[in-house]
This record gives sequence, structure tokens and C-alpha cells, in this order.
Amino acid sequence: MGSESIILKTSSEIESLRKSNLVVAEILQKLKAEVAPGITTMDLEKRCEEELKKVSGARPAFKGYRGFPACLCTSVNEEVVHGMPSDKKTLNSGDILSVDFGVELDGFYGDSAFTIKVGDITAETEKLVAVTEESLNKAIDAARVGNRLHDISHAVQGYVEAEGFSVVRAFVGHGIGRELHEAPQVPNFGKPGTGVRLKEGMVLAIEPMISVGTWDIKVLKDGWTAVTSDGKMSAHFEHSVAITKDGPYVLSRL
Repeated sequence: MGSESIILKTSSEIESLRKSNLVVAEILQKLKAEVAPGITTMDLEKRCEEELKKVSGARPAFKGYRGFPACLCTSVNEEVVHGMPSDKKTLNSGDILSVDFGVELDGFYGDSAFTIKVGDITAETEKLVAVTEESLNKAIDAARVGNRLHDISHAVQGYVEAEGFSVVRAFVGHGIGRELHEAPQVPNFGKPGTGVRLKEGMVLAIEPMISVGTWDIKVLKDGWTAVTSDGKMSAHFEHSVAITKDGPYVLSRL
């Protein structure tokens, strides 16, 4: 993908994106506090809707996007991404839950995701969640002026594979701004020193999706929910990050 299709943001646009992402971050923080054995993913969706109504001018980014029916993506255990909230999906101790959420506020988008444990989880699953989150931190650190796009990708892949996990290939991060998905795509795998040069004003939604077993996925009959093809656990973290002359600026971090 050529760099000419990437929209660089001004400092004022980045601050507008910060406002959108803060709405996302604050609501996700409240949802984290709700996660416990016995609640359903639809309970979280309803709480999200309640919180969103309190923010003047904000609307959910995912609901209605290509027909997606909800504000949240709630993906449990082997579900990698795009799980749909349901009153039939009750969380149990031992589960992990990935929550992905975005908003549009005053013409600018915010997007972030986390994975959280439910009750007590296995040591392997605990490590998966920790490695996935740390891979995002390493990717963010590589989001610097002068680096290449795939330096971000390799930061994820190199760390994750050294820890014995696999990087999902079918879904990637993306640019974000006045559209939810903009150029460039941001894969979580790649050769360092390749890809477009990172420039001041780029804003990227970086989102590693990491699995215990195979990186291969399949999409369920609902047309949305992506699961690992071997049924093993998967985790997902995401932040929207602006590339500035002073280094990466994590817009979706409180």
C-alpha cells in the first residue's frame, strides 16, 4: 500500500481523536469492572449502551457497520474477534473475554480492545493474555517517526513466537481518523525494515490477536464470529496510537 493513500493528521485532529478515544477508554474501564462469572455478554452490551448515552454526540462505531448488530465485539475463549453479545453467552470462571469497542465523536473515531480473565484461569491462558498485552506495548514502542510499518509488525511477531504462541494472520490493525478503517493496514507479522516509512501525523489502531495453537481461523455461521480452527484460546488487545515527533502517543489509554 502506497504512503500516498495514508492521511496524515494535524495536531488539532489528533486531539479530536484523543477525545474520541478517551470516551472508548472510559467506557471500557467501566465494563472491565462488570466482568465476573455469571454475567452475560449482553449484560455488557446493555451497560455500554447506557454509558454511551451519557456522552453527548457520541455514537457506536461498530453498530450497523456492514450490518454488525452491536456496540461491542465480545469474544470468549477460542473466539478471536467479532463475537456478538448474547443473553445466551454466560461467562464462567476459567474463561477469557476480549472486548473491542469504538465510537465516533464529532467526526473522529476511537477504537480499543482488551482481554480480561473471568475468575481463575489456567497458567497457560494467563501467559497468553500477558504476552498479548506486552506484544502491543512492544508494537507501540516501534511506532516512531523514521521506522518502517513492519517494524511494528515484527515487534509483535518476534516476541509472541519466541514465547511459543502464534499470530493471527486473517485480521490486522489499521489507520484510523475520520473513518474507522483507513490506510494503512497494520499486520501483526512481517519483516523488519519493510513497509512504508512512519511519519509524524499517522494514526494507527494497532491490535495484536494471539492464539495458543494455530494462527488459522474460521468464521462461524453467523457470518461474524471468528474462532481458532483448533478451538484453542485467543487474546486481543488494541490501542489507537498517533505517531508524533516526540514518540508514540497512545490516544486510547487513560
